[in-house]
Amino acid sequence: MRITVYDGAETIGGNKIYVEENGKGVFLDFGMNFAKYGKYFAEFLNERSVRGIHDLLYLNLIPRLNIYRSDLIPSDVNMSDYPKLSVEAVLLSHAHVDHCGNIALLDESIPIMASPMSMAMLKAMRDVSSSGIGSEVAYFNVREHMEDDRRILITDRSKPYKGRDLICTDRIPDELAEFMCYRPGQEGRNAKKLNPGNLCHVHDHGLSFDIDAYEVDHSIYGATAYILWGDSAIAYTGDIRMHGKYADKSREFVRGAKDASVLIIEGTRTGRDEDVNESEEIVFENCLKAVEESKGVVIADFSPRNFERLETFMEIARRTSRELVVTAKDAYMLHAMECADGICRMEDVRIYHELKQKKDKWEELVVRERWGDKYVDPADISRNPENYILCFSFYDMKHLLDIKPDGGTYIYSSSEAFSEEQEFDFLRLYNWLREFNLRVYGFKMVLKDGKLAPEFVRGYHASGHASKDDLRWIIEQVDPDVIIPVHTTNPEWFVENFYNVKVFKNEDNVEV
Repeated sequence: MRITVYDGAETIGGNKIYVEENGKGVFLDFGMNFAKYGKYFAEFLNERSVRGIHDLLYLNLIPRLNIYRSDLIPSDVNMSDYPKLSVEAVLLSHAHVDHCGNIALLDESIPIMASPMSMAMLKAMRDVSSSGIGSEVAYFNVREHMEDDRRILITDRSKPYKGRDLICTDRIPDELAEFMCYRPGQEGRNAKKLNPGNLCHVHDHGLSFDIDAYEVDHSIYGATAYILWGDSAIAYTGDIRMHGKYADKSREFVRGAKDASVLIIEGTRTGRDEDVNESEEIVFENCLKAVEESKGVVIADFSPRNFERLETFMEIARRTSRELVVTAKDAYMLHAMECADGICRMEDVRIYHELKQKKDKWEELVVRERWGDKYVDPADISRNPENYILCFSFYDMKHLLDIKPDGGTYIYSSSEAFSEEQEFDFLRLYNWLREFNLRVYGFKMVLKDGKLAPEFVRGYHASGHASKDDLRWIIEQVDPDVIIPVHTTNPEWFVENFYNVKVFKNEDNVEV
């Protein structure tokens, strides 16, 4: 059995780990590497979709392998120059872009294995997205070469959207199967239809490996760890933590991995100087106190698709007699999640009425049809700001121009900024908060080297990743023959603490 880490060995995110036996293999995740992308691209400078995979290959942002969709290959890219792998599936750990963001580029014959919740989220993310090849994970636009210049790829509008084949790690609810096969608005006479891929259970899809999937604790629901059984047993944590709502599920995976000879483990927090005690309970208590102290509107800013944190603010809203308001996109995602697990999370939630000319089909036909009576107008919030908690991110700050709050509270309940570009975003955010006289919890702006930079206040966010102590516990419990750290900038921590560590550079491999 051979393991090759094509990406994610030296950065946080971008995992692309190929496990092969007897000439057949699977990828553990196939994510977008933000650290690499950030060297060349920014918010308004992106790879060119009309050139397919050309830009990404040229800049070494994806592995130089012959495994990509034929309709994304322009005429001036010769794929025969690159090795061709036999890829039976991508085993997706969870629906964060740094783990799933390059799956859309893969040959359409390669299915995705994922939990029901991750499948629902991938589909919802695609439904509400309107641009970029990278968003086309669940289904994609078929492209063709432009007749006059075959270096240019254009969307074939006469062909339906094509869904990727999906392998589910758990029972497939009827509601989820229906959701995966339907794109809102496809009933229209001139609308593009969705031609869905096959959807099956893992036991009904033959792979060269026997695979055990375990739901684990992370900052997004549906996160999955895997154990692959072949000549050897390989355990892959994906992103994992031990201090959230599903910590017991992470422990169950660790118990199941005790026969694994190889442990591929994330090490996000090994690069931090301090390893503070944190939990969702601490976050709840601090955020509750901040809301209780607020005299006006409250804005809660947390990571996209961190619905455990959303549920935290649902409970805070109940305790403080406020109404929680989410965006229409969040409401659509909550609908998708209900299709996966049968839990309605919209009972005590309102939806922000955004002032725009036209509603998207997913909002018009799903969100408004189901919860049209839950919409709240910015004028209503402006009249009674003390009645609401708004789930807004930095990109929603523009809506404050319609609400026009005079004072209130902003709670930053997300991860810290780790790049200079992210620090610039905080400067812009801080200008918005000062404009509307909002009291800030979770960070403050301080002078560093003569310029303002964010300094983060502990207790308002709990990481989605295991602490050093928890990583040590996982490794000691599994007791593998080989440890392969990924998703880290500090693999040396593993070397310093354990004797059987294999440190990879990207594209390194090992026989086990």
